[in-house]
Amino acid sequence: MNLSNLKPAEGATKTRKRIGRGSGSGLGGTSTRGHKGAKSRSGYSKKIGFEGGQMPLQRRVPKFGFKNINRIEYKAINLDTIQKLAEANKVNKLVLRDFIEAGFISTNQLVKVLGNGSLTITLEVEAHAFSKTAVTAIEAVGGNVVKL
Repeated sequence: MNLSNLKPAEGATKTRKRIGRGSGSGLGGTSTRGHKGAKSRSGYSKKIGFEGGQMPLQRRVPKFGFKNINRIEYKAINLDTIQKLAEANKVNKLVLRDFIEAGFISTNQLVKVLGNGSLTITLEVEAHAFSKTAVTAIEAVGGNVVKL
């Protein structure tokens, strides 16, 4: 045995159908497309999602939910993050620019301070919104909040 006499196993290959090559071939005439109708014509393609007249999936499944166009999206920053940021910068006042420089938000995002974690240093925190727990925690250590 060598490369010149290698062949695929018996029955492993089939000759392809050469359709539309005359009636003598047995595959001429309608070229296996049946008689008339859209499917026999060139250029036919069924609609995306068409299921033979059965109600298609995208119409069977109901619509769900909605997008509120008036929603205001805030980027949440917790008190423990504010504590770390204030200690790292050695400041007693945190403004939006500090959050942007630290990489927590981008310039066009709104900030909401949430009350997760604890605060031990007196701070003045500037943000667009505050949760009730965050306000009480900041004011408990002698700090104050500034809403923008």
